Formats: sequence, structure tokens, C-alpha cells
Amino acid sequence: MFGRAVFGRAVPAKKTSRALALGAAGLGACALIAACSPVQAGSAAIVGSQRITSSSLDQQVSNLQVAAKPFGSQITLTSAEQPRAVLTWLIRFSIMDQLAADNGISVTSAQSQTGLSEIQSEAASSASQEGFSSATALFLGNGISPQMLPDLGTWVAQQTAYQTKANGGKQVTSQAESNTVTAKYNKAECQAAKSLNIQVSPQFGRLDYSTYTVVAAKNALSQPAGVPSPASTTGLTPAC
Repeated sequence: MFGRAVFGRAVPAKKTSRALALGAAGLGACALIAACSPVQAGSAAIVGSQRITSSSLDQQVSNLQVAAKPFGSQITLTSAEQPRAVLTWLIRFSIMDQLAADNGISVTSAQSQTGLSEIQSEAASSASQEGFSSATALFLGNGISPQMLPDLGTWVAQQTAYQTKANGGKQVTSQAESNTVTAKYNKAECQAAKSLNIQVSPQFGRLDYSTYTVVAAKNALSQPAGVPSPASTTGLTPAC
């Protein structure tokens, strides 16, 4: 995300860098999210008219754990942190889908694959600096299972498409353009997130809108499992 601490990157002149602090069409974010339904038990989060079920989240966490085993101590996410890390990305994918829809952006399967290739290359270059042996380990260490990589590619492609559109249809080539695009992106992302009225089950935490990250909820043990609580009750709301 342009200028956000999530990936620690901004939009530079000539080339967009996605240094990780952390797809194919037909496996978009909705593949990981249940069809539209009202708030009910068994939901990890409600994002707009869709819900991320606890069972789908559990499956992605399981995928993450299996893939992480060969990397041993490189993957430091605890069992309590893993669901929050995975849920963070499922929510981010949905926010980006909304941002794209709000701005008339659609990406092709080829663009999603290109986006994935770009971020894998950048991750490979920065992995050692982050304490990982490979791009795969870096992704896993930030809550992205192999099955989520197609969605990550789409997420990157949508960002790139927004960047170009926000810059008048051309590539960013100056710091001034970079600053303008970053400001536009941050506002559009915030507005997209706000419009979705995101609710996270206290069982899993709460959404911090400053980084679009699911963090531990202070009252997680006192709330019924699977019953989402509006983000506004946590005091963490969109600043836009």
C-alpha cells in the first residue's frame, strides 16, 4: 500500500517498490469468503455484505501452519497471532476489492499474475534483511499462506492500476507525483474500508484502521465467540 507501514513503501519515481514488512482470476478474495449473509455465530468478520467464516479462517491458518513447518524458527507467529495475521490479509483483500470497485478498476488474470511475480521478486530481494531465507518464508511469517498468493497478486495489481489512474493514466515519474498519488490512495483506501462497516469477532480481535491490521481485543474473553462487534466500539475507526 502506497506509503503505509504495512509494507513500508511509498510510490517512488519511475518504479513502485513494495518492500515487505509483511491472484489468478477465479480465486479472488471472495473464494475465501462466504456468500452474503447476516451477522451470525461462526463469523470471524463481517466485511460489507460478506462474511469471513471461522471455518474458512481456520482452514487458511491450517494451510499456513503446514507450509511453515519446513522453515522452523524463521516463522515466529504464535498460535494466537496466526489467526489475526491471516484475517488481516483477508480483510485487506476485501478492502482493496472495494477500492477498485469504487474507482471503476478491474484487473485481468494476467495482471494479477504479473502483480504476484513482482511482489515475489521484491520479497526475494528483501527476505534476508527481514530475517527470512526466501520470499515464501517472508510471506508465511506475515500470515500469507500459499493458497492466498493469487489474492495477493490481485491486491498488488489493483494497487498498480489505481496508481496509474490516480496519476492521470501515466506512470509516476517524480516525487511530487508520488506524494500526490500516495495521498489519494490513502484516502480512497480509508473511504473503502469505512464504507464496508467492518466488524471483527472479539474472539479474533479488532481492526486497527491505521494499518488495517487485526490486533488483540482487550475484551476477547468476555464476548461470545463468533459474534462480531462493530469497530466503533473499540475506539478504532476510519480517520477519513
